[in-house]
Order: sequence, then C-alpha cells, then structure tokens
Amino acid sequence: MAFSQSLIHPESAESMPSLQIDGRRVPVGTKHAWSVRTRTLRGGTQEGVDVVEIDTGKLAFAILPTRGMGIWKGQAGKIQLGWDSPVKRPVHPAFVQGLENGGLGWLKGFNEWIVRCGLSSMGAPGMDTLVDNNGNAMEAFLPLHGNIANIPAHTVSLEVTEEAIVLRGEVDETMMFGPALRLQTEIRAAFGSSSLTIVDTVTNLGDKPTEHELLYHVNYGSSLLEKGSRFVAPFKQVAPRDPRAAEGIAEFDRYAAPQAGFVEQAYFFELAGKRGSRQTLAMLKNAKGDQASLLRYSLKDFPCFTLWKNTAGAKDGYVTGLEPATAYPNPRRFEREKGRVLTLAGGESRTTTLVVENLDTKKAIRAVEAEIKALQKGAKGTVHSQAIAKFSDL
Repeated sequence: MAFSQSLIHPESAESMPSLQIDGRRVPVGTKHAWSVRTRTLRGGTQEGVDVVEIDTGKLAFAILPTRGMGIWKGQAGKIQLGWDSPVKRPVHPAFVQGLENGGLGWLKGFNEWIVRCGLSSMGAPGMDTLVDNNGNAMEAFLPLHGNIANIPAHTVSLEVTEEAIVLRGEVDETMMFGPALRLQTEIRAAFGSSSLTIVDTVTNLGDKPTEHELLYHVNYGSSLLEKGSRFVAPFKQVAPRDPRAAEGIAEFDRYAAPQAGFVEQAYFFELAGKRGSRQTLAMLKNAKGDQASLLRYSLKDFPCFTLWKNTAGAKDGYVTGLEPATAYPNPRRFEREKGRVLTLAGGESRTTTLVVENLDTKKAIRAVEAEIKALQKGAKGTVHSQAIAKFSDL
C-alpha cells in the first residue's frame, strides 16, 4: 500500500478533507498521469454533496459518497460517460422526496452515469404488503427505485496501491421495524486502465430475514449515444415491457436521433452466459463502431437485464440505460410473485461484481462482438413482439 486515508468516518465530526494527490506525491503508477481529488459542492441543491474524482490516466470518473456512492460522470478519451440530464448538478438527498409526483420523486436527483437502485426495493412505483410495528399486515406504497441512491455514505476511505486506486464506502439503509441493510462497496481502477470494477456486498444487519433487490442503472447519452448506435448482447429471449415498447421491438437494439416528445421504451432480457461461471456481457457502441462501453458480470449475480431507451430531445434527457439486476424493475409485489425477490437471512451477505470497460478501437469492439456471437450460438435468441407474462404484469 502506497497511500491510505479515511475520508469520512461516522465517529468524526470533521467534513470530508480536501485532498489532491498524484504520481508526484505518491510515486506509483508514474507511467500514467493519474490523480485523485476530493471536493464538496456548494450552491443550490448540490450544497454539501461530496465528490471524489479519480483519473487513472486513461479513465476519469467522479464518485458521490453523499448519493449512495453512485458515479456521477466519466470521461474516456473523446467519449463522455454519462448523459446530459435536465438535472444538471448532483442533488443532495435532503432535496429528494421519493413519494412526490406519484412516487417518481427519485427522478429529481437522477443524473448519474452509474446509480444503484435498491436495497430493499427497486423498480416501478406500486403498492405492496408490509408488516407494521405491531406485526400486522398493511398496504404501503413503494416509490420508484428505492432509497440507496439518496442515502449518504457514513464511511469512505481511499487506498492507492502499486497497481490501482481503490475507493471504499459503507451506506446503511436501516429503520426500526423495517429492513436493516448495509452496502459495502469497493470501486477499483488500475493505473492506465479504461475500466473500473465495482464489488458490492449487501448485508442483512438484523436477525430476521429481509427482502433485497438491486439494480444498476448504467446510463449513456451523447457522445456514445447517437443516431445509428447499437446495443449488442447475447440473449435467450427479449420482450417489450409494455405496448409502448412493443411499438419499437423491430429496432430494440438500434437508436435514433433525439426526438422531442419521445416516450420511453424498455425491453426485458434473459441473457446467455458462459457455462459454469455464467459470465455475460452487454455493449453499447457508437454509429462508427470505433467507441463503445461494455459491462461484464455473472448471471449468478444479476440474472435479469433491462434495456431502457429514452431518445427524447437533447434538452429533455437523450439517454439509454443498460441495467443488470437481481430482478426486473416492476413493482416489488409482482417480482415477488414471480420468485425473483431475494431474501437475506439474519446476518447473511451477498457479494456481486460489475466491470465497466471502455473500448476505443474497432479491433477491440470486433473482438467483443465475436465473443458475444459465440455465446449467441448456444441460445435461441427469441424476440417476442409483445409483452409476456413471465416478465411483465399483464
């Protein structure tokens, strides 16, 4: 270990320190112009949001401890990683009320490149049956995508090794007479690398079993997303979420230019993976096929995948989302009925890994396409023209 520092600690009354280090101060990875910088944003709804900016010399990205350790934006060469949301700056959780606008209040803080949804629930708003403080069943409304993205981390630490920059954080989603879940995350990027790895462990801190859902909303806009961009992944089957998505099923893997008034479409996938490890991958590439972003993970971790397309006007949020998850983003009640909601026993932990890699040559992209094609050979690749009961609440 070349450098280590605690940035946020629950027993400290101090704010996150202002820090700036690079290869001159910490003499590792000196072949690459790497750096780490911390700062706290001021003004408007971003007041008090902490940011940790990491640059490997090839990939730069900004992590938001105040927003559940989400990743605000990134840059890899000429490609911007993230999107131009109508929400222009990171929003402090104090200004986000999930129950607003019929349970869509989560969207008031939505502008990250990579944002988690969960931990106890995620997906569309809807009614569910919970147990109250007297042990009685009650009906309750669950808002969009849960709480984790709007909970500040209570512990954050930075480590620089001979090979990589590592940021760790802990975020608790807990309440009396309710779920008590802890997210422990490690975000790692090697010097000179164009990829990052997110290793997340979710632990039930309580004694009784509790439900758990987790989805990664990995979002892209211009410059990677454009007319002619393509989504590529090996799949066993894909179906539109609803009649609106069915309108575009013939072009589910292709993108159009920004269109004012476009209404979102979502497609639910059962991806194919390698035998044994069940490793799979999903890629978004630009129209020329010389720039792409790639997700790698195991279907053991994330058996469900959603492709979200929102090719609206540029000022309204021209964006697509690649979304590996433990379940589909339907209301939790429906996902439970389909057996896709996980249960963690008291003290039980579950660890997942997601790798996000950026490709900047046609050769590298063609190699990934060949890998996907090989996996596709072992799958039927069924495309359903309408929503199906397995995936959608009809």
